[in-house]
Amino acid sequence: MKLLTKEIINKVPKLYETEHLEPEDKMIWAKFFAPWSNWTWYLIEFDGEDRCFGFVKGHDAEFGYFSLKELQAIEGPFKLKVERDIHFTPTEVGDMPRW
Repeated sequence: MKLLTKEIINKVPKLYETEHLEPEDKMIWAKFFAPWSNWTWYLIEFDGEDRCFGFVKGHDAEFGYFSLKELQAIEGPFKLKVERDIHFTPTEVGDMPRW
């Protein structure tokens, strides 16, 4: 399964398009997670090809950039892959439960 659908790609703002917004007002469009660990990536902006901006929760929790291709290449135990939460509903950062 691809991590992003065309429908999501068409909705996600391009990189830097939301930089004028306060962090809590930015929209999260997709959630990715590693089922074998506590790492989670929340997509806020996308360059249309690979580079993403969002909120990353792992050892620390912070806004930053990540690569979609690198997420797709990660392989965990038993060949598990990073997945997109298909039940995630787009929501503003400020409406998310505490990180």
